[in-house]
Amino acid sequence: MQKITVKVDGMQCGMCEAHVNDAVRAAFPVKKVTSSHSKKETVIITDTNIPEGKIKEVIKNSGYDALEVTKEPYEKKGLFSALRK
Repeated sequence: MQKITVKVDGMQCGMCEAHVNDAVRAAFPVKKVTSSHSKKETVIITDTNIPEGKIKEVIKNSGYDALEVTKEPYEKKGLFSALRK
């Protein structure tokens, strides 16, 4: 799995966060997406490789500015994750 963090400018409230989340969910097969207007970012958890340009395009089309995109491997953390090693 992959964790994609996108710096987003223009979100002002919870409705803005929901708008970005809905746009990302509609465009890509994601496991989870969360946005924070206070942190000015959207975090996407996915199994597929999503091109940076496509992410920026979807967010821009929803009315916000996608600035920086970072990708890193994601390992689900849970109650028993420490026992799997």
